[in-house]
Amino acid sequence: MEQLMRDFFLFLSKNKTLTKLAKRYGLRFGASRFVAGETIERAVDVIKELNRKGLAVTIDYLGEFVDNEQEANEMANHSIEAIRAIGENKLNSQLSLKMTSMGLDISDELVMKNMRRILDEAKAHGVFVTIDMEDYSRCQKTIDIFKQLKKEYDNVGTVLQAYLYRTEKDIEDLNAYHPNLRLVKGAYKESPEVAFPDKKDVDENFKKVIKMHLLNGNYTAVATHDDAIIEYTKQLVKEHNIPNDQFEFQMLYGIRPERQEQLVREGYTMRVYVPYGTDWYGYFMRRLAERPANVAFVLKGILKK
Repeated sequence: MEQLMRDFFLFLSKNKTLTKLAKRYGLRFGASRFVAGETIERAVDVIKELNRKGLAVTIDYLGEFVDNEQEANEMANHSIEAIRAIGENKLNSQLSLKMTSMGLDISDELVMKNMRRILDEAKAHGVFVTIDMEDYSRCQKTIDIFKQLKKEYDNVGTVLQAYLYRTEKDIEDLNAYHPNLRLVKGAYKESPEVAFPDKKDVDENFKKVIKMHLLNGNYTAVATHDDAIIEYTKQLVKEHNIPNDQFEFQMLYGIRPERQEQLVREGYTMRVYVPYGTDWYGYFMRRLAERPANVAFVLKGILKK
């Protein structure tokens, strides 16, 4: 049943008609729990409140299905606007973005032009930028772009997904770049030809790549809501005397906020992934796909209205 629900919401996440409707009708039906708002001003207010609680942030202007140059340039402008807001408000925040929103599916030249514009601005304001990983078909291209940018900029990292078979090799391959990586389980529907179909195998691979990357001496963001993975990481760093400034935990805005604050009290860096913008629909559907408890929360919210 859980797998059926997951597949259903992942299917809905790719529906362009529903995406357009969602843009038109705003953050209704519980989406505001997971999305900070539609404007940078609203997002800044949310970040200030999170920072006040000792939480670090990474902010992401949501955008999907970008298929023309003008829209890709506009998405880059939104990222630059977010970087300036971080700098001007002295926020403890980084920036996350997707390559497809910068023009990945249009041309290499366009995506590199937009990424350099963003990273130049980020460098000026002391902001770190993480390139989100998308579905498997774009994985190699994203890694290739990251390698190129890492040769030019220090303030850029990327994401690797534990459910892919290739990730262990990617960790080995990227070690030469001393990368700052966010490690995640993975949230896209992938073929068993490229990804572990069973959760237990994904969990084991997640632990393996966390250990590899940390023991390589590289900065590691462990992005998970899973207590077993959090406890594994705590034990690992203790066992190998890895300092707290070599890693952090990351969670999504609106999911397990009490746990997030608890990790801060325990002395860990805890970064909250805060998305904002009008194009929230696909992101929201993937959050519902990930955890059935999220669906129950949203239904409760709708019934109360």
